[in-house]
Amino acid sequence: MIRVAIVEDDKAVQTQLADYIRRYERQFGRMFELSLFDDGDEIVSDYRAVYDIILLDVQMRRMDGMAAAERIRQMDKDVLLIFITNMAQFAIRGYAVDALDYVLKPVPYFAFSQQLQKAVARLQARQKTFLTVPVEGGLRRVDVATLYYLESDGHKVRLYAEAGELTAPGTLKSFEEKLAGKPFARCNSGYLVNLAQVMGVQQNLVQVGPYELQISRPKKKAFMEALTDYIGGGVR
Repeated sequence: MIRVAIVEDDKAVQTQLADYIRRYERQFGRMFELSLFDDGDEIVSDYRAVYDIILLDVQMRRMDGMAAAERIRQMDKDVLLIFITNMAQFAIRGYAVDALDYVLKPVPYFAFSQQLQKAVARLQARQKTFLTVPVEGGLRRVDVATLYYLESDGHKVRLYAEAGELTAPGTLKSFEEKLAGKPFARCNSGYLVNLAQVMGVQQNLVQVGPYELQISRPKKKAFMEALTDYIGGGVR
């Protein structure tokens, strides 16, 4: 469930945006929980950081959207802000409060749905995925995003992560299957690399965080294609 607040003093526009979100739900199968506010001061008063996305009208009677966004940012660094405005010049000011984007009035459904799609993708990219790793005496949960690479070591696998190194029983292939759908690729038969941690490639070496790993000739083409696809389509 994605939690959305609509802050808009024009009731007709407020209703239109709510209808657009319900239309988006039907179209894409997403579920949203809506909260409606009639002015900027209403959402700022007793603000709780429970929203994923806030749609803010820029011009409102008591507290305009930009002032409300500045107050919200002091209390919530993570919420995605999208401005609704009839003046494009406000978009530049939006960078000061780390706004995701803006939509111009009158708001067409297609433009609105594109911004909502962008916000949903950003939320998905933020979601943490954990890998449960068997270790001596128990289990460890490792945030997949913090992994640099995995190394085959006989009947064990070494995991190199931001928090340090782990060794777990198993094969590299079994871990590769667990990480299917995540941005991991082999640069050679013994290393499985987190593409999100790649800093650069120089000839047959790949820089992964603080580590330099060899790219083998048989794996180079597939590895470079996977890295190019990730950089071109992924969210860093």
